[in-house]
Parts: sequence; structure tokens; C-alpha cells
Amino acid sequence: MKTLIVHAHPEPRSLNGSLKDLAVSTLEAAGHEVRVSDLYAMDWKAVVDAADYREHATSPLRVVPSSGRAYEAGALTPDVAAEQDKLLWADTVVFQFPLWWYTMPAILKGWVDRVFTYRFAYGVGVHDETRYGERFGEGTLRGRRAILSVTVGGPEAHYSDRGINGPIEDLLFPIHHGILYYPGLEVLPPFVLYGADRLTRGAYDDAAKAWRERLLSLETTEPIAFRRQNFGDYEMPSLRLKQGLEAPGRHGFGLHVRG
Repeated sequence: MKTLIVHAHPEPRSLNGSLKDLAVSTLEAAGHEVRVSDLYAMDWKAVVDAADYREHATSPLRVVPSSGRAYEAGALTPDVAAEQDKLLWADTVVFQFPLWWYTMPAILKGWVDRVFTYRFAYGVGVHDETRYGERFGEGTLRGRRAILSVTVGGPEAHYSDRGINGPIEDLLFPIHHGILYYPGLEVLPPFVLYGADRLTRGAYDDAAKAWRERLLSLETTEPIAFRRQNFGDYEMPSLRLKQGLEAPGRHGFGLHVRG
């Protein structure tokens, strides 16, 4: 297995840094190839601007056509092109980050903004009255897997159905479904480490053991059963879920998960 780890934390000695290092050592010891994109260590540029697309940038700047033109011309900046190559190389992508303000750190969102360009991660396939492109289960990254390894400061009860922060599945849905599943990645259930701000040595040891077990089962874990866009579950062209397909008690984001 070839695994890309995309890591987003500014402190190498942090809990996230430790989990990233553990992932590298565990996977390599099991005979897997591993590459790491440590965004802070790389001094990753997190903002999209016309410099990303050079002579292919429109004026005024329109990101979608500019990024598509630069991608198709093979003219994206070297840092972005290198990350796209890593994604195409990988069988599995691990995202390691802390949950900050209910989402990923800005530097990681900037990685998505710049790397997931038009014609690479979106805007691919036929768009007509029966298909709305190859996305949500199809696309450039189809056949690869992804998992989020997320540290959360608060206790697990705060992130439950009745918890004040809402279910962790809902908080992560925009990343799982809207960023990863959109270009075709199969999304595995996340590894979430709660109470990260107050983790004891014993709790860390337990978490490390659980993380090792998850890492060694990446190839066999069943992905989240998101519905595929072009396989009959959605009306066209409205892309509304067809009546009668929802499971009892399912609503909101849960409607888009089968069974």
C-alpha cells in the first residue's frame, strides 16, 4: 500500500505530530510506502491568487477557469503539481489535524483550495441532463481511500447527537462528503481522539494502540456508504434524493448515506 499523510499542525512535538510519526513508523514497519506532506514544515502557501496560474490567470481573476487552464497546460506551480502527483501516486490518504473552530486548520483548507483544481478534482466528466459530471463517488481520485485522524479538545459527549457541539459525523460531513468523496475518494470512518487538551499518559497509550490498529486495517475497513451521484438514487437534474430511499429515522446529512 502507498500512503500519503497530509499533516497540519505547527508544532512537531504536538499530539498531532506524535500521531503522524506513529502512522509513518507503523505503516513502514508493515512494509508500506509512505510519503508525508507536512504543511507547516513545507511553509505551504495557503491562499489562492493569480500567481498560482501564471500566464493562464484571467483578468480579473476567475479561479475556476484559470485553475483549469493551468492544469490542462501542465502549468500549475511546482508545489501544487507535486501534491497532485502525490495524490495520484497514493492508494490511501491520511489527513492528520486538530479540529479548530469546528473544521480543519486554515493551512489545510488552503492545501485543498490550491491542490483540488478545476479539471483535476472537479469539473470532470460529461455534464448533461442525465449526468452532472463525474463526482460523488466518481472522478479523478476514484479507487483511492482516505481517512481523517482528528484531535478534538472537548469530551466525546459534547460531540454526540444531544451534545452542544452536534454530532461529530455532522461536523466532518463537509470534509468527508464535500471534499473527499466529491472527487471519488472512498472515505473511511474517522479516527477521532477526544479530550486532546487533557490527555494523560495512559490515555495516550490507549489511543496510540487504537490508531495502530486502525492503520493496519486501512485496506480492509468498509468505507462510509455515501450514495453515488450517477447511479439512480438522485433525481436528475435536480439532484434531490428520490422519495422512499431514506432509512427510517435518517434525516439531514444522514440521508446521503445508504442503509
